Amino acid sequence: MGLKGDCPSQETIVMKISAAILLTLLMIGGSLTGCFGNGEEVPVEESSPFDFGKEISETTWYHYDGGIDALNETAIQQANITVNLTGENMPFWTQGSYYGIGMSTFEPTIGITSMDNIYMSSWGNGPAGSTAVIQCSGLIEMAYLSEYSCENVYNPPLPVPNSNDPYIYVDKWTDRIMKFDMHALLGMTVEFSDDEGNTWQDGQLATSIYSVQDHQTIGSALLPAPGYATTWSFCINGNAPHPLCSTSFDGGRTWTPEVSGAPIDCQSGGLTAHIEGGVNGNLYRGNIGCNGEGYSIYRSSNGGLTWTEHSLPTEETGTADTWNGEEAQVAVDDDGNVHAMWNGLDNMPYYAYSRDEGESWSDAMMIAPPVGLVGTGFPVVTAGASGKVAFGYVGDTGNDTWNGYMTIITDAFNENPLMTTVQINEPGNPLDTEAGCGYNRCGGLGDFLDMAVDQHGRPWFGLSHNLADIGIFATLTEGPALRGTMENLTVMPLGGEETL
Repeated sequence: MGLKGDCPSQETIVMKISAAILLTLLMIGGSLTGCFGNGEEVPVEESSPFDFGKEISETTWYHYDGGIDALNETAIQQANITVNLTGENMPFWTQGSYYGIGMSTFEPTIGITSMDNIYMSSWGNGPAGSTAVIQCSGLIEMAYLSEYSCENVYNPPLPVPNSNDPYIYVDKWTDRIMKFDMHALLGMTVEFSDDEGNTWQDGQLATSIYSVQDHQTIGSALLPAPGYATTWSFCINGNAPHPLCSTSFDGGRTWTPEVSGAPIDCQSGGLTAHIEGGVNGNLYRGNIGCNGEGYSIYRSSNGGLTWTEHSLPTEETGTADTWNGEEAQVAVDDDGNVHAMWNGLDNMPYYAYSRDEGESWSDAMMIAPPVGLVGTGFPVVTAGASGKVAFGYVGDTGNDTWNGYMTIITDAFNENPLMTTVQINEPGNPLDTEAGCGYNRCGGLGDFLDMAVDQHGRPWFGLSHNLADIGIFATLTEGPALRGTMENLTVMPLGGEETL
């Protein structure tokens, strides 16, 4: 008693104190659990990929194939969609807007150079009433609306007379700007500029069959030739049961005689969508299938001298029964994958992709947002990096209220790709209110629209604000970049009606 050997060790004391603390914590925890009722666990609310820290814009929708709202869990479960919003398929806070070019346009085709200048055709507004080539500088990546301006840069000593159909195309690999005018019975002329429109090479006659011609398209592919780094091709609707196409191996200075733009026995009709070329040297374009049904993408691996047919998966979608529903649009991404868009019998936009140069296609996906569109028209598609695609179209929300829409997919090859759609015009400020605008030749929209992706990964959509009769460039003011790593685009100021 009182001896050193009878005292508890320091280790025993620590263990007893620890046990007492643990018992106290258990007692407190039990009493707190009772406060929440019958021992139930407090639910921990999981964060959503759509928690952006700010409210989603009223003109932005996140959805899946078939217009399934990505924020509606019940609809997702009913559609049996497996959600995987990670990696390339993750959502970004996104918004769209548009910017006026200061003058009218007709069938606006566009192009973008590596100097970050963006171009649009303007019918009849050039010198002596010629087709103007409108250059908007300072628009791409601008921080304030005052930083951008647009002007005509087509001022040659002898301007080519105005044509009934103007067309602008910028070679994605050489920056050559091609101005392609179609003069109906008088044939076609091409002019080009290699210095951002400061000077122009004299117009070259680019036709060999003098017939009624319409609905031209021109493009290039990375197929080096002795005369130039890329190979060019154009196609037109002439007096033939298929498009007529011609090739230039010297950058547009000389052109081959026009040949069939499809297998020689093809009865597709002459109307063709925009030609698009890829890094593997192939050229692609879309129109009705050779049997006169469905849509097909036609491929050329020799610069447009011969073409093969590759049918799209339209068995379930059908094809549009409208005046401008003859064609399927096509784009080629930076890795050579092919992306096609068309309007179905229900006048909704559909999409499929091919990873083997058009030999086979994915299932068709309906890409319109869950906003109650009653019909769409004027489809166009463009692509950036592999599997990153942007679509443009006009849509009617009822009573012929025609708005402009852009749909973005950043992971097209995902099992269930997330689609982000923006309305590019403000609510209450439609682009047109004409009956059936999206199904017919409609004001400055003409026969077709156009799209391109700039070097920063921002998609651009060329169209017309018909009620104001002004050409506009539409884009994402915020959202995911379609080139480079998955990151946000540089924030741009909203444009809209004040830029008209």
